[in-house]
Amino acid sequence: MNLVTAEHLTKSYTERLLFDDTDFSLGEGEKVGVIGINGTGKSTLLRIVAGLEEPDSGTVVRGRNLDMRYLPQNPVFTEGDSILESIVRDNQGHARSWDLESQAKVMLTKMGIFDFDAHVETLSGGQRKRVALVSALMSDTDLLILDEPTNHLDSEMSRWLEEYLIKFRGAIIMITHDRYFLDSVTNRIVELDQGKLYSYQTNYQGYLKLKAERLDMAAAAQRKRQSILRVELAWMQRGARARSTKQKAHIQRYEALKAQKAPELDKDVEMESVSSRLGRTTVEIENLSKSYGDKRLIQDFSYIFLKDDRIGIIGPNGSGKSTLMKMLAGWVEPDAGVIRMGQTVKLGYFSQENEAVDESLKVIDYIKKFGEYVQTKDGSISASQMLERFLFPPSAQYTAISRLSGGEKRRLYLLRILMEAPNVLLLDEPTNDLDIRTLAILEDYLDGFGGIVVAVSHDRYFLDRTVRRIFAFEGQGKVSRYEGGYTDYQIEYERRHPAGGEAKEETKSRTQPGKEGAGQNAPRRTERKRRFSYQEQKDWEVIEDQIQELEEGLALLDTRIEEAARDFVKLKELMEEKEEKEAALEDKMERWVYLNELAEEMASGKENS
Repeated sequence: MNLVTAEHLTKSYTERLLFDDTDFSLGEGEKVGVIGINGTGKSTLLRIVAGLEEPDSGTVVRGRNLDMRYLPQNPVFTEGDSILESIVRDNQGHARSWDLESQAKVMLTKMGIFDFDAHVETLSGGQRKRVALVSALMSDTDLLILDEPTNHLDSEMSRWLEEYLIKFRGAIIMITHDRYFLDSVTNRIVELDQGKLYSYQTNYQGYLKLKAERLDMAAAAQRKRQSILRVELAWMQRGARARSTKQKAHIQRYEALKAQKAPELDKDVEMESVSSRLGRTTVEIENLSKSYGDKRLIQDFSYIFLKDDRIGIIGPNGSGKSTLMKMLAGWVEPDAGVIRMGQTVKLGYFSQENEAVDESLKVIDYIKKFGEYVQTKDGSISASQMLERFLFPPSAQYTAISRLSGGEKRRLYLLRILMEAPNVLLLDEPTNDLDIRTLAILEDYLDGFGGIVVAVSHDRYFLDRTVRRIFAFEGQGKVSRYEGGYTDYQIEYERRHPAGGEAKEETKSRTQPGKEGAGQNAPRRTERKRRFSYQEQKDWEVIEDQIQELEEGLALLDTRIEEAARDFVKLKELMEEKEEKEAALEDKMERWVYLNELAEEMASGKENS
């Protein structure tokens, strides 16, 4: 049964045609990943599905009583609300749990938020997104609509979300550029290409294969058409006599073939590996230390960068990764230690936040501020030509920057960085907001880049694809080195810490609401209450009996299901009852974990006192 059916969708934004008489449907239990170049309408599709935007033409039919939750790219909160108040109000009538606050606290803790009473206006952008994500996941909804849910999540959070969505019983439609995440969670990929939606009943890996087959078929059909046209053209040039019906039909066939459009494909970003010469002295870090208040980020870290280094930097949010990048870029001073830059070093810093810019500027005027021409291996090309290579056609070059999508702004910012031909490239979360196709081209560009690349990223695929050494922030100022990409790091980390685990290390460095990387982000786990509320005390007294009762009920149901093997009506009823009991048991187990942790914390507090 379809939850949402859209037919003959047409939608334009200014002069750009996003949907060109295309169709889309979403069925029960489907987990759909939407991909396509930035600015082609992916977020608009999600807003249309959610009923927040209307198409210019076409119909959208949603199932009766369909319950949906929508996570936007940039969530909006009511000022003055605490984190907990905001989530509880958003989920009144939506959540499956009778105890919203307790379940919200468990999920917020998973997302690295511990001060539940902090006001939403004090949160950083990444923290706001994580709070909104928790609010969306709390609901017992038929359809989750998620726009970039993996942005601002560290590796541990991404893995938790991945497992949660795999188990989620409802349907999901989401935009994400995390390719490992798409591969694990989705069972269908929908690609937006030249105003049309193409559906592939598979995960991301299967999509790559089927997409290649589709393009090959389109190319083969075009080659066949061109071959027939050449024959027809030769016949026409010999001078067709239009007296017979057969000859008239031949002419009409030629005209029809000539009028057919060749298959249109979205263009790829064209990046060329252009960099300045890098001398013998590159970048040297000696005994670098940095703290904010009581939170130690980096302690006595030293490293000498090699000319072709490809370094990936990982760690929990707020652990100091971006601070290290800002120190390398000269934006932040270390507390101790030195950073030496060779005379030939030319830094290009692609930060998490786009630089402040007058968004009333036209795209072409913004780029021309950094040079009318840029040197490439093919010679000198104009700013306008460079913009075309980055998928800004002449019509888009005279658009105000404010009219661009978030992804297009990131692509424009990346172009500005690369135009300066750096030989040391600092990339802070480059995969945020860049579409998959642009990421693939960027990865190819980095393969041939003649200099040093340092990238902060939680994107496991990007790290496996591009880096050869990992710097891991492991808490208390410790930065450890691992050889290889992210998968190699995971294997080596488990070997070095057989009894620990990444989750344990990452928990040490969780951030608090406020500006990420600042002093107020010191861990505050110790500030959590060490006592039960009245309701929690009541739950704790009976929850183990409730779990035992549910488990016994499930065992009895299994027996009844075996006995009803030939009674299909009764079997269906029993299976539905079993599913409900399993969901109830899962809720009780999650509640027990939370209460047990709190009980242990209380006991520890008494011992220490």
